[in-house]
Amino acid sequence: MSLPNGQKPFDCVEVRFKNSRKEFYRNSDNLQLSIGDVVATQAKSGHDVGVVTLTGELVRIQMKRKKVSPEDKNIPKIYRKASQRDIDIWQKCRDKEEEIKKRSREIAISLKLQMKLSDVEFQGDGSKATFYYTAEDRVDFRQLIKDMAKAFGIRIEMRQIGYRQEAQRLGGIGSCGRELCCSTWLTDFRSVSTASARYQQLALNPQKLAGQCGKLKCCLNYELDMYLEALKNFPPSDCKLKTSKGLAFCQKADIFKEKLWFSYKDEPAIWHTLTKDQVLEILELNKKNQKVASLEEYAADNIIEEKTTFENVVGQDSLTRFDRPKKKKRRNKKRRKPKPKASSNAK
Repeated sequence: MSLPNGQKPFDCVEVRFKNSRKEFYRNSDNLQLSIGDVVATQAKSGHDVGVVTLTGELVRIQMKRKKVSPEDKNIPKIYRKASQRDIDIWQKCRDKEEEIKKRSREIAISLKLQMKLSDVEFQGDGSKATFYYTAEDRVDFRQLIKDMAKAFGIRIEMRQIGYRQEAQRLGGIGSCGRELCCSTWLTDFRSVSTASARYQQLALNPQKLAGQCGKLKCCLNYELDMYLEALKNFPPSDCKLKTSKGLAFCQKADIFKEKLWFSYKDEPAIWHTLTKDQVLEILELNKKNQKVASLEEYAADNIIEEKTTFENVVGQDSLTRFDRPKKKKRRNKKRRKPKPKASSNAK
């Protein structure tokens, strides 16, 4: 889109590097940049190479979300569009990353360090490599840096990341069959507690609730607000109903259908279905020291006769219908009419 007269284009762009790492850079030389351009950017020493992912006023919005001030003078700048030589060096360094990651893990194991090297990222000019690692406790990796610098002949930077950040960098496929949210669109990591699973009445099974990072899945927070809103006027799950027949306990609840299932203390296997309003009514009577006769009176009103929508008329639901021998079909052969015999009367 063309800008209004007299308005200058926003001078910052968003650049993506390996995996999902993105940074903001100032286009101080007013280069004509568009999404997908490969650019050489400023680094602490030398230069880095990345791909432009966002330009224009959308960058201002992203900087506001990430709490980065556009007037900050410390924002690094873009040097130029990457030349073919820059791209060749960058690609050559990217090709070496897997081999260097493997060798660096062998060095860390030989030094018996309690850490996991998860990823390696080369700087665009190949002068420095950043090693990302995860560890439970503090690790003394001074000897590791010396050994790796001697083996690879480059400057080494170690950067510790969390388990969620590791999954974000490496990516993968979740149990839902889709790519991980953290590596595709999720921008921040909110704390997830087991209370989120309890509110949604999920079984507290660590194998099902944990993601690839080993922490609770971020998607447990997606529908939490809706559950909390529905639970405001809902009876507590540990409520007890006093009846003349005995004390009844809540066994199960369906929040959105507004139904609860209760059973007597002496008959735990027999459940009675009650609506939310019925339970609140019984609890209100119990507060006044009044008991209802039984749960069956209330549950009888909730029985709905299900209409039969399917009738087996040709045996589709028979499991042995394919085991029966097929009857041979009789072919209707047309009988040929006998030819008339020649007359034997000789004259």
